[in-house]
Amino acid sequence: MKILFVVPGWPKGRLWGELGFKFPSLSLAALAAVTPDSFQVELRDENIEKLELDAAVDLVAITAMTPQAPRAYAIADAFRRRGIPVVMGGFHASVLPHEALEHVDSVVVGEGESAWPLLLSDFRQGKMAPLYRSDKPAAMADIPRAGRSLFAGKRYLLTNTLQTTRGCPFECEFCSVTAFYGRKYRTRPVAGVLAELEELRRKNSFAFFVDDNLVANRSYALELFTGMKGMGFKWLSHAPIDFGRDPELLRAAGDSGCVGMFVGFESLNQDTLAAMGKVTNRATSYLNDAKAFRDNGIGILGSFVLGCDGDTPDIFPQILRFCEEARLESAIFPILTPYPGTAVRQRLEEEGRIISNAWEDYDMGHVNFLPRGMSVAELQDGHDWLNRSFYSLGSMYRRLFKAHRSVQVFGPMNFGFRSAIRRCAKVSV
Repeated sequence: MKILFVVPGWPKGRLWGELGFKFPSLSLAALAAVTPDSFQVELRDENIEKLELDAAVDLVAITAMTPQAPRAYAIADAFRRRGIPVVMGGFHASVLPHEALEHVDSVVVGEGESAWPLLLSDFRQGKMAPLYRSDKPAAMADIPRAGRSLFAGKRYLLTNTLQTTRGCPFECEFCSVTAFYGRKYRTRPVAGVLAELEELRRKNSFAFFVDDNLVANRSYALELFTGMKGMGFKWLSHAPIDFGRDPELLRAAGDSGCVGMFVGFESLNQDTLAAMGKVTNRATSYLNDAKAFRDNGIGILGSFVLGCDGDTPDIFPQILRFCEEARLESAIFPILTPYPGTAVRQRLEEEGRIISNAWEDYDMGHVNFLPRGMSVAELQDGHDWLNRSFYSLGSMYRRLFKAHRSVQVFGPMNFGFRSAIRRCAKVSV
């Protein structure tokens, strides 16, 4: 029997759809790893290849984030019209399973490694249930290595993506991670991670840890970085800005080959940080923290949430000045997005401030709520101006002109973002 895993394409003219560098879905590779050998599995990712809606398959499994949901539903409808059952999982379906069930036969809620084999057993017997969910979070020691053979022959930038931790001890208002993985921070055994890395480096010396906060457990992170030293990897992941205030851990990360971290600055306003629940961020120390990253050879992909209640139109030039002064190697500027399942959505719904549930516009590049300190148009225009300005040639030069080992990653990244932003602008005209 044949299972077709599907990643829906992003709507045209959206930043994440226009970026030239693509990464694979690790969640689908995780499902492939626990799929019985009696099933044949195949992947179609619309972001890099065409999906044939008349494909001869027995079961379709789709994963989608919120802005991909409309396309996911259209794909599901097309296969179901042919009598082919469809399963859906991922963040969006997990928080809105009843919406998804209007288009699919079954929804896997939350982590799928334990629920997926049960679903397949029921599928064989012709009695698939509408909902599958694990009764408890997955035991990290039992999670098998991802089935990366699923990515063979695909045009991804790299397939050396892996996950070592799940959950987050914090609960930022805008974040959907806690709703999906929970607040308990769970770790895979370091020995198992290092063994997986040994296997991965035979193919590529670059690796990307998809963990939402790789360093939340300091002792675990230190053991991991110490074990990675000398393996020859150049790697990237996610870390909070207070990572810059831990010299020993920073040095260990740099010595192990870390060349970049995604860092959530989120706001330059301490009151705004407190309101969103970003408890580890101290805006007054941002410049020193960013310098500490750079001094250890670690570049920063910063993130700044736009449209928080304390923001006015003055915030856009302020952020640009800060980014250039801090010499951030790269950055994204998401508009505050009230994703289903988040605390910010609940608050904005209670305040009557949600103005759109067009999921395709929940791409962090469109305004879907009524801001307090500016108009909808001012927020949208400010977001667009900040993206263009930050990825202008002048700003790129001011931030990247000094030689630094992370430039090998962030130089191409800047030009990739610049090209994608320009393509988005053409589509919107």
